[in-house]
Amino acid sequence: MAIEKLLIANRGEIALRIHRACHEMGIKTVAVHSTADADAMHVRLADEAICIGPPAAKDSYLNIAAIISAAEISGADAIHPGYGFLSENAQFAEIVEAHNIAFVGPKPEHIRIMGDKVEAKRTAGALGLPLVPGSDGAISDIAEAKEIAARIGYPVLIKAASGGGGRGMKVVPSEDLLETSMKQAGSEAKAAFGDDTVYMEKYLGNPRHIEFQVFGDGNGNAIHLGERDCSLQRRHQKVLEEAPSPVLSAAERDRMGEVVRKAMADMGYRGAGTIEFLWEDGEFYFIEMNTRLQVEHPVTEMITGVDLVREQIRVAEGKPLSVEQQDLRFTGHAIECRINAEDPRTFAPSPGTVTSYHVPGGMHVRVDSGLYQGYKVPPYYDSMIGKLIVYGRTREGAIMRLRRALEEYVIEGMKTTIPLHQKLLTDPDFLNGDYTIKWLEDWLAKDEQA
Repeated sequence: MAIEKLLIANRGEIALRIHRACHEMGIKTVAVHSTADADAMHVRLADEAICIGPPAAKDSYLNIAAIISAAEISGADAIHPGYGFLSENAQFAEIVEAHNIAFVGPKPEHIRIMGDKVEAKRTAGALGLPLVPGSDGAISDIAEAKEIAARIGYPVLIKAASGGGGRGMKVVPSEDLLETSMKQAGSEAKAAFGDDTVYMEKYLGNPRHIEFQVFGDGNGNAIHLGERDCSLQRRHQKVLEEAPSPVLSAAERDRMGEVVRKAMADMGYRGAGTIEFLWEDGEFYFIEMNTRLQVEHPVTEMITGVDLVREQIRVAEGKPLSVEQQDLRFTGHAIECRINAEDPRTFAPSPGTVTSYHVPGGMHVRVDSGLYQGYKVPPYYDSMIGKLIVYGRTREGAIMRLRRALEEYVIEGMKTTIPLHQKLLTDPDFLNGDYTIKWLEDWLAKDEQA
């Protein structure tokens, strides 16, 4: 089927990103928005806009009935969920398809499998992905937990099966703390996700976070588009991402890329997905799969030349992938800085009105943002207000271009994390690519003491 009108079930920069891809494909767009987002850029640019509720996400962007009603009223024949909100909600995907509307995303059963971390791990193992040693599934019996921990060795990690963002996660250094930690993790998970199921993994001391972008046509054909290094994190939230990873060789990329490509082909996966690994001492360990477009997808687009949103829409139309694995070339280096409306030292949210705005330009500089002068950044949603992405023929060239672009970037009327990124780009460890998932928090702690 050819998609003629697509409803964007999201907000902010990703909604604008989807709108742009649609218009380049000759597809009309429908923006849905809360009352707080009535003046948002994606709402202004869309062909149609429908208000679906008050500011709170649960009453608007998470309101499935309102979104489906908007699709039916506008005559949209497809819905793109973006990232966050309902993008990994299998029930939403099922409801969309039950209304004969194309869901621009994976099959509902794959969203469901990969959304349950215990089932995801089991499935990943069956598909041949390397796993972190740990329990085969959920654990509730303390005797069983002690036995598994003794076998894989302390420290161990107790994780919520339905978790995310570091909630319901406990590092256990020794057996005497195991039972208490399991109960705490279960209680946290129950409060945050309504599910107290936990499982256990070997705790890796100082790994990197490396993820592979994958794409399937839903009919057994799949490709990988290389890896992204997302190790620079604060409280499990990514701050800066780059592609390719500074630590992987081309041979490692090809080897692991083929493992994930084959897994997705065997699964019959449809659309965009990201398989996330911890990497330590040359070994990959599967942690989870995100069945959606990632915030950091632009760095992959920069080094491959493939428009991932356009590809998502093509696959949703039932078309084959536009590129085959042997045709993909990874060239140069790309880095993305997430720009948040936050105090760069305390990370306290800093919403407000944009009083002055100037984006950097020049060769291979991209800004994904819905900001404009006079726009009021609402306090109800995630604090990310933009992404600055640069490309260079080498990593060093990309860093120099990024420094220059950050100097040009002006957002006044609120505090932003631009100064944090400027400081980060002068650190010798970052410049050498010598960092892990713990590095940024240690760096920030030292900076605070100084």
